[in-house]
Amino acid sequence: MKIALLGYGKMGRIIEQFAVDRGHEIVLKIDESNLAEKTSENLQKADVAIDFSTPHSALGNIESCFAAEVPLVMGTTGWYDSIDEIKGKCEAGNNSFLYASNFSVGVNVFFFVNKVLAKIMNRYPQYDVQVEEIHHTQKLDSPSGTAITIAEGILEGVKSKKEWVNELVGGPEEVVAKPDQLLIESHRIEAVPGTHTVIYSSEVDDIEFKHTAHSRAGFALGAVLAAEWLQGKKGFYSVTDMFDFNI
Repeated sequence: MKIALLGYGKMGRIIEQFAVDRGHEIVLKIDESNLAEKTSENLQKADVAIDFSTPHSALGNIESCFAAEVPLVMGTTGWYDSIDEIKGKCEAGNNSFLYASNFSVGVNVFFFVNKVLAKIMNRYPQYDVQVEEIHHTQKLDSPSGTAITIAEGILEGVKSKKEWVNELVGGPEEVVAKPDQLLIESHRIEAVPGTHTVIYSSEVDDIEFKHTAHSRAGFALGAVLAAEWLQGKKGFYSVTDMFDFNI
């Protein structure tokens, strides 16, 4: 499989390593220094593109891949306000698109169990719930896409919560969540690949459910697995289509 990498920072380099180890070829690498090379002709040299760029580049990269009719695995977050528009364009153009807030196998197991736990905890209103996420200081968006996916899973199950709100600790303003709001507390600390914790608190005890990434390797391997999974498929997919944990 020939792969185009859109975004060639730390994640792009780790993805390259996993892709080559699995027998694939990197035919295009795009970053801020060579944006002029992101042409349809160059993109069409690839069987699939993998995007780990920046939130402000994501929509343009999606449009470029759709125009070139190149399947795209999107790992960048921060563009989800446009998700309905992108889905419509993907389906209208008979394109191939797979997105995820996190491609790690472990995180996707976490997503699944989080939904199950939320349905259980909905029976016990004495427990309040919040989400905490910790990332490296280079992360540009807040909250993380992974934290948003976790929050959405909780909102499906815990009926007392109607929406999530975010507080960036150390940021310009303090956020006090209302009783029907789910707080996502974001921390930015050097050299933390990503830690996400769901905390159910009552007067008598706390229940904590946590995922801790030791490196970016899990995210990178999952993105390569996603590119392999997308081959031969048309349509708009999320990572839940790829990971089926129904039991």
